[in-house]
Amino acid sequence: MRLLTYRLKDTNDTYQVGLLKDEHIYPVEALKPYVTDEVVKSSITSDPELFYRQLPSLSALKIALEKVPETAGINKALIEFGPVVTRPSKIICVGVNYLDHVKEMGHDVPKLPVLFSKFPNALIGHNADIMGVAKSNQLDYEVELACVIGKTCTEVSESEALDYILGYTIANDISARDLQKRTPQWLQGKTLDKSTPVGPVIVTTDELNDASQLAIKSTINGEVRQISSTNQLIFDIPTLIAFISNLITLEPGDLILTGTPHGVGFAESPPRLLQSGDEVVCEIEGIGKLSNSVG
Repeated sequence: MRLLTYRLKDTNDTYQVGLLKDEHIYPVEALKPYVTDEVVKSSITSDPELFYRQLPSLSALKIALEKVPETAGINKALIEFGPVVTRPSKIICVGVNYLDHVKEMGHDVPKLPVLFSKFPNALIGHNADIMGVAKSNQLDYEVELACVIGKTCTEVSESEALDYILGYTIANDISARDLQKRTPQWLQGKTLDKSTPVGPVIVTTDELNDASQLAIKSTINGEVRQISSTNQLIFDIPTLIAFISNLITLEPGDLILTGTPHGVGFAESPPRLLQSGDEVVCEIEGIGKLSNSVG
């Protein structure tokens, strides 16, 4: 299935959870009449914050989605995408996790995952404007595969780690390199308001059950800048989930951004960084395209 957060265009409505099928968006509330299990039905909510905390049975939602009439759907052209998870309790990011990116940035190959965090204020959705040029003149793009946690995850092993994933989405880990580099700690350059697109959808693991061999790329104004595969991760997804969950408890809706491949603008000579008006497209096989303009 393909989950998303949306609201109708040109409104100030709150975002709600929907499912994408055949270019139509189906509000999760519209599926309730087609769910027979009363416990599952009671757990369905359109509130993005609550939805992931009390995640209903995905198999029940999938069955209901096949039964709901097309008239209950909304044409995709009429909606505004929100960040796929609006307020996750944690956004954990992994730095220097592709070998070619380690080399281009002049880092040593890490012996353990390099972790940093973002905050929900940074998140935006598909087609939203990336903000930050007013605070930084060195905005950089970073296409990344992101995992969405589906159930509480504490001290899990690598062999069981994938069982805790709800699905996968695309993230653009926009980095303000001038702010990032002015201290040893990266946080200030990583979580500017409305700077990190995530979306357009979460592809659940029933549809995408192996994220270890996915093509990944980014383009700026149509020019390919990054192109690689998730098989180039230094620390793969089971390793990351096991490592992180042995430090902190992961909760439903938490995001893990797994790192970016080579080709970032800051590493070029001279640097080729984002400018106002640039169109950034991040693409991952099996998920789709995440498109945003720089505001």
